[in-house]
Amino acid sequence: MAFDIVLVDDHKLVRDGVKGILERGSEFRVVGEADNGADAVQICKRDAPDLVLMDIGLPGMNGIEATTEILRHCPNIKVVILSMYDDENSVVSAIRSGARAFVLKKASSNELLDALRTVAKGGSYLSSQVSDRLLARIQRGDLETHDKSPLESLSPRELQVLRLVAEGKTSKEIAVLLDLGLQTVRSYRKTMMKKLGVNNVAGLTQLALAAGITHWNKPDANSMG
Repeated sequence: MAFDIVLVDDHKLVRDGVKGILERGSEFRVVGEADNGADAVQICKRDAPDLVLMDIGLPGMNGIEATTEILRHCPNIKVVILSMYDDENSVVSAIRSGARAFVLKKASSNELLDALRTVAKGGSYLSSQVSDRLLARIQRGDLETHDKSPLESLSPRELQVLRLVAEGKTSKEIAVLLDLGLQTVRSYRKTMMKKLGVNNVAGLTQLALAAGITHWNKPDANSMG
């Protein structure tokens, strides 16, 4: 029996390439595609696929946030992150969001299929380059010290709002993007300032940039979002 899979990437060429790889065999059946996180969440809520292959750098709601949302609504779906980013921050954030695997876009088609098979059967998978680097950090004993950050006190939704604030979005624009009330967004901003000990948007932006949470969006995401 084939596993149903949804492909999420804002580049159609990437989706077409992956679809071509999957269609060579009969193990996986592509049942949906999305070029942004919000659409991916809606497709998963509607179709409940077995697997989602998720890019991190998406316009609007990024892949980490979309993974969190998908698993909140459909905890049985298994998410595999396919990303060009191999830094530890991206990997750790992806795993914390509930993703079962992290594969680099420079991986071979065989590695991608191995990761999907492993996750479909209930396992987890990390690209070898990623696992080697994380292992080295654990051996050095600096994984915990690097991961401690003021942003850890924020909820996934607050992190979402923070990233959009850092990208220069107004409260009104954030409310539209995240389908929230304007007062709700203002309340999030107020709470975040209190939690992070800053007094203005500039302070929030500085913390977000220092933590590297905005690099998950492509440079043209603002014009698209």
